[in-house]
Amino acid sequence: MQYGLIGEKLSHSFSKEIHESMADYVYELCEISRENLGAFLEKREFSAINVTMPYKKEVIPHLDEVSAVANDLQAVNCIVNKNGKLFGYNTDYFGMRDLILRSGIELSGKKALILGTGGTSRTSALVCRDLGAVEIIKVSRSKAEGSITYDEAYEKHFDADVIINTTPVGMYPDCNNSPIALCKFSKLEAVFDAVYNPLRTKLVLDAKARGIHAEGGLYMLVSQAVHAVELFTGVKFEQSRTDEVFEKILKEKKNIILIGMPSCGKTTVGKILSNNLNRELIDLDDEIVREIGCEIAEFFKTHTEKEFRDIETLITKVISKKNGIIIATGGGCILRDENVNALRQNGKLYFLDRDLSNLTPTDSRPLATKKEAIERLYNERHGIYTSVCDYRIDGNLTPNEEADLIEREFLLK
Repeated sequence: MQYGLIGEKLSHSFSKEIHESMADYVYELCEISRENLGAFLEKREFSAINVTMPYKKEVIPHLDEVSAVANDLQAVNCIVNKNGKLFGYNTDYFGMRDLILRSGIELSGKKALILGTGGTSRTSALVCRDLGAVEIIKVSRSKAEGSITYDEAYEKHFDADVIINTTPVGMYPDCNNSPIALCKFSKLEAVFDAVYNPLRTKLVLDAKARGIHAEGGLYMLVSQAVHAVELFTGVKFEQSRTDEVFEKILKEKKNIILIGMPSCGKTTVGKILSNNLNRELIDLDDEIVREIGCEIAEFFKTHTEKEFRDIETLITKVISKKNGIIIATGGGCILRDENVNALRQNGKLYFLDRDLSNLTPTDSRPLATKKEAIERLYNERHGIYTSVCDYRIDGNLTPNEEADLIEREFLLK
């Protein structure tokens, strides 16, 4: 390996795509156990590498020189081999700084809570200090040295202005967890989450639902990678290049979610989009059929709707963790908030809004076999579709026209 990333678990990493979109080298993901870390570094058989959890501190004794920022933080995420000598840097600092600056949130004079006590926590604290925060408090489940517990944060620091999550809570594959209850904080202006997979963690979605400015960690990841590529290659990039790479990776990783009434054409439009964009299409109803081993109409003969919805929720949560796909949902998938939130973590929801008069009863969907049933479902659900969607598509057009509208909106925004 000449260029790449080392860490303990790397299945969630986006770093390969980012580096290879900016530089002319092959970037490899190399999972290394703790007992093999020292031997790998001592061999020095690489040109430059990034370092991620849990080795950002452990690599330091193996390096010949460490930058001032990395030394202050006692965390290295970037190592460059210069004629056999290893130089360590911390580009996470610039990533977190750029994430906050890009948001437009002013930290000067503010109180910041930083969740976690590891390397990214130290990095975030230094960034907050340099951006003028007057009070910086670290929060830990185990009350490590220099930190407080979550209960203490709720009791004594409910007036925090900013929360930064540097823990892995909410990270893929455990996407349904959040590290802290935002309802306890009455003055909160912004939430930043260093987690970038999923694109929007439960913490970020919770903040947005409360009208709080919230950002996931993808921009931080891209920014620190741009700074790493500069160290790897000696080439300096403009800030606009970071923005371009961020938008590119975001579009590549974001899912297209199709919602709407039974028989509105989600699967048909999804197939067109799949062909046009070269993306995998997953039909949630097809996944349910595979799981239950029979057609949905047959399942309803011996099971309740709740039993069906429970299976639908389990499958929705699993499929929603994927990146860069098209998902055609069942008509009732949006009836549960937990389904909608799972879909939103990595996706954008498009509502195919077909007029009631153009919806056709179908025997394959047990709740929509008659015109009267379709009308009842339409009246119950139309407002929900409208409220949860990110973008409404006229569902009375041809499938190709609808797919074209979705494609243009998705690629342009």
